[in-house]
Amino acid sequence: LEEVFAYWHKWSGKAREKVDYQIDGIVLKVESHEQQETLGYTGKAPRFAIAYKFPPEQVKTVVEDISLQVGRTGKLTPVAHLQPVLVAGSTVARATLHNEDFIEEKDIRIGDTVLLQKAGDVIPEVVSVIKELRSKSAKIWKFPTHSPLCGGDGGIERVPGEAAHRCKVAGSFEIQARRLIHFAGKSALDIAGCGRETVRLLMEQNLISNFDDIFELTKDELLALEGFEEKKAENLVNAINTAKEISLDRLLIGLGIPHVGGETAFLLAARFPTLAVLGKVSEESLSNIDGIGPIIGHSVHAWFAQKENKALLARLQKHLKISKITAPSKGPLTGQTVVITGTLPTLSREAAEALVRRAGGKAANSVSAKTSFVVAGESAGIKLAKATQLGVSVISEAELLDKLNG
Repeated sequence: LEEVFAYWHKWSGKAREKVDYQIDGIVLKVESHEQQETLGYTGKAPRFAIAYKFPPEQVKTVVEDISLQVGRTGKLTPVAHLQPVLVAGSTVARATLHNEDFIEEKDIRIGDTVLLQKAGDVIPEVVSVIKELRSKSAKIWKFPTHSPLCGGDGGIERVPGEAAHRCKVAGSFEIQARRLIHFAGKSALDIAGCGRETVRLLMEQNLISNFDDIFELTKDELLALEGFEEKKAENLVNAINTAKEISLDRLLIGLGIPHVGGETAFLLAARFPTLAVLGKVSEESLSNIDGIGPIIGHSVHAWFAQKENKALLARLQKHLKISKITAPSKGPLTGQTVVITGTLPTLSREAAEALVRRAGGKAANSVSAKTSFVVAGESAGIKLAKATQLGVSVISEAELLDKLNG
């Protein structure tokens, strides 16, 4: 361990400043390939390696205001609006303040000068208030009791036993708009032409309010809307009809179940062939699945247990043809880690990653020396540069398809 610490201290100091690229730490890993295979992976990371970060760069800035942001589940998060400042290579003007307890503990006020850093050199984070620079006009911020982001009378409540706040009535326009945008987005049902502006327009005209309403839209209804001419309406209807055939993992992503992303959705869909089967699995059984765990297990079980969600699934299944997926015991990409970057000629990044998983491979978000190859499309940026630097093989979409076809 003394060698590890010495190596870390070397690179966290002067050595770090001499390289012409940014680094935020070292990775400590088990050297034996046999032990690496035994340890395996979680849904997000290898069990045989851990990141050992450097102290992040810290800068001063001013909290100009604090507002609320609402998520798809109705949770409300305070966000600091900052005097724009350059930190760790990019300009930052916003940072999450997490919850009421975080603000009170750090005594953050509007008008305060604060120390800002990027957690993991990525996510902006307020570290502390520089109280000797506090002005007399600095204002204490308290969590409001009501917000226009919430439904009903806009009431807000603190979640019992937690630091989080949520809308008392979760059926607000903004929350439901985000859910619908996510459902129709590329990572889920991938309905071309059903983006942010279109979803909000359809909601404002009372044409959609839940996921299943999308599949009941008609060409005539769309033609009556501002900005929809014959071709645009026809294209959207065709895209909706195409989306009616969907794999179970992509649907699980679209439902917006807390903590369920691409990798987790694939794990669940590969193990449980239908929604009906998945809905009957106990919380304990879900929690014991390798790569799921108790937090995700509880979240999935609780979502399927809700009466409103059961009714929604029943309505959705009247419109959708949901295909099963099978996790291959061995495929053309078994044991390989693949990174997709840039705009591919025919496939979305999400579709390409799904193909990689179905071929037995792992779709990763970042390039490392362990990356088997990178699939690069147009406007590929930092991931392509890192692959070149590390000597990782870079291929095209056509070459990926060749690999998938054996």
